Amino acid sequence: MAEERPARPSDIARAALDAARAASAARPQPTRRRVAGPRRRWTGPHPGADDPQPLGSLVDSLVTQQDWTARTKVGAVFGRWDSLVGPDIAEHCRPQSLSEGELLVVAESTAWATQLRLLAPSILAKLHAQVGGDVVTRLRVVGPTAPNWKKGPRTVRGRGPRDTYG
Repeated sequence: MAEERPARPSDIARAALDAARAASAARPQPTRRRVAGPRRRWTGPHPGADDPQPLGSLVDSLVTQQDWTARTKVGAVFGRWDSLVGPDIAEHCRPQSLSEGELLVVAESTAWATQLRLLAPSILAKLHAQVGGDVVTRLRVVGPTAPNWKKGPRTVRGRGPRDTYG
């Protein structure tokens, strides 16, 4: 008598797969009907609205929904000043205020204020390219302010008294 070998797990799995394939082939296939109208496009698996989203896309959608685009562009001018104008220029000046499209820039010296006035068209071009054309339309550069010698609530108009030492 021939000794019967115990079935190996791979043989059992192969027999089950063959039986499933045979059952699938015997089943009648559904016919596809063409439906008139726009064709439905399947995009495949993609994240849904309730799936975790990257933080950047959530912030972008919130800015769009709340219509904060103008405010974020203004914030980008002040927050990214070093990268917008370059580290050499940013080292010697800083933006002070932005109102009605006019950016007030304070330079550290009168020489740098003059230089920045000459560079104003190129600085505006950089701002238009990186932030947007409607945010900054004019650039006003001022030098450092002189010290105020006015002391107290009362002052004298004109040169005033000059003998203050004695």
